[in-house]
Amino acid sequence: MRTLATITLATLAVGLAACGDSEPAPMPTATTPGEPVSILRPDVEQPEKPEEKLEPLQMRIGFPDGEGELGEAARADLATLLASPQYRAGGKIVLRGHTDSEGNDQANLDASEARAEVVRDWLVDNGAKAERFTIIPLGEQRPIAPNAHLDGSPDEQGRALNRRVDITIELPKKAERSQVPAGVREDEAAEARDAATAAE
Repeated sequence: MRTLATITLATLAVGLAACGDSEPAPMPTATTPGEPVSILRPDVEQPEKPEEKLEPLQMRIGFPDGEGELGEAARADLATLLASPQYRAGGKIVLRGHTDSEGNDQANLDASEARAEVVRDWLVDNGAKAERFTIIPLGEQRPIAPNAHLDGSPDEQGRALNRRVDITIELPKKAERSQVPAGVREDEAAEARDAATAAE
């Protein structure tokens, strides 16, 4: 028993002596970052983003008060349309006129056509070519909101939304699209295409 105690004490003494002699492990030091280094190789060019595919333009011009004149917001929207790449591409412009359900069918068809003509005339007055337009009067046939509440009373908010002109600018057919040489304006290129078509 005494031998066992002596061995245990000796082992402890040796272990403690060894701990005192060793130096503590060095603490990691923070390195100061240098200039940022790009992980991209300078001799490799970044691929160019593919051009976004042009889609037909859809726009809605409202006539909420039932009058036949364009409001300030409608004129601003039409000015945006004239600046769009779809407009500059030279495709057909389709104007679909709509009304609410008040009045008879013929009166509503006439009113929807008149609204589409107001939009067309504004665009033509501001540089669009009249031959690009197709007008489709739809009257009350395609509402986007209820014209009446469930109790049968007029839904004035819904009727206001239904008095509108929906515009679609279609993209020209691929055969009609030609590369416009540098320095030639799109309207000049369109005139040249029109003249070539007329000569055929």
